[in-house]
Amino acid sequence: MTGSAVPASAADPAAAFPYKLVATDLDGTLLGEDHTVSARTREALAATTAAGAAHIIVTGRAVPWTRAILDDLGYDGLAVCGQGAQVYHAGEHRLLTSVTLDRQVAVLALSKLEAEVGPLALAASRDGLDGDVLVGPGYRLEGDLLPVLLLDDPADMWTAPINKVYIQHPELSDDELAQAAQETVGGMVAVVMAGPGVVEILPLGLSKATGLSLAARRLGLTAADTIAFGDMPNDIPMFDWARHGVAMANAHERLRAVADEITASNGDDGIAVVLERLLQHQ
Repeated sequence: MTGSAVPASAADPAAAFPYKLVATDLDGTLLGEDHTVSARTREALAATTAAGAAHIIVTGRAVPWTRAILDDLGYDGLAVCGQGAQVYHAGEHRLLTSVTLDRQVAVLALSKLEAEVGPLALAASRDGLDGDVLVGPGYRLEGDLLPVLLLDDPADMWTAPINKVYIQHPELSDDELAQAAQETVGGMVAVVMAGPGVVEILPLGLSKATGLSLAARRLGLTAADTIAFGDMPNDIPMFDWARHGVAMANAHERLRAVADEITASNGDDGIAVVLERLLQHQ
């Protein structure tokens, strides 16, 4: 599988796929319940790229948590990682762009938020191809454990550049915490909910849409060329940007509300369902 665009001359214009760019989230979208990409979805994506479309993975995961999946897919194109902070060239194993969170702004924003809702548990993603995810005291790790660095001293979180901070509250739900953060510090930082137990603080103005637009531009493509798949509120900017947004059946209600279409769940190959239909109607 490749994430690179196929030149228009290489595809039969009479059989052109209706979109030139397919953007897919990872967790809860491209990845099934076992955190792998099914054979059916791999085949649908391969047929789509063979028909002339580019495939770009757009994920909240930073590069170190994404690279193994891309390698397993044989993916050698562009990937948007870290909620749009990183544009990564999988084939060349290098970062093309990287945006970091101003640590002084982050500390001030977290202080203002804690003054409003009480103490938070924190984690942070360090910048770079090999940046560690730092986990502070009391932060709950959800689901299958990915590599992390546990901190005894929370001050160590701020000693090197980071691209985002994860926040948790002992009592507030994810939706409640994200709403409180948006209302309290939304003018200082971006706030997204990316999954169960995953509320994030990002550089102001950063989103999956900003990262995807940069990656698309490198391929000579635009929002009008794009169909996007996702499952969580952090995919809303991507849906707003793309010509057509497809929410998985398992998607958060806020994303479902703005989707142009709802497909089957990630566990039932929802991406493949849509791509196969589009391929049949070429």
